[in-house]
Amino acid sequence: LIDRKRLELARALATAPRLLLLDEFMAGLNPSETASAMALIRTLVAGGTTVLMVEHIVWALMDLSRRIIVLSAGEKIADGAPAAVAANPRVVDVYLGTTDRWTAAT
Repeated sequence: LIDRKRLELARALATAPRLLLLDEFMAGLNPSETASAMALIRTLVAGGTTVLMVEHIVWALMDLSRRIIVLSAGEKIADGAPAAVAANPRVVDVYLGTTDRWTAAT
């Protein structure tokens, strides 16, 4: 799977973009392949390419990103540095639920 992802990326890079959109690029990869994909993304960024990612592998996003925007039902609920977004109460509530919500259900 990682080879197919690399091929897709190579095709996109053939046009020498300044901005590259990656939509779920790491989906389906095992942890080792994800680490390899992350290294590739870091290389692109170091070379001057801006990378905009739509991704659900949160630990990878937290490691790669300088800025994260979180959407819920099409609405922007957070925007900022990874640590600030991860600590945002609205993000935690939407993606993990609040303690109140869990205790009320029991």
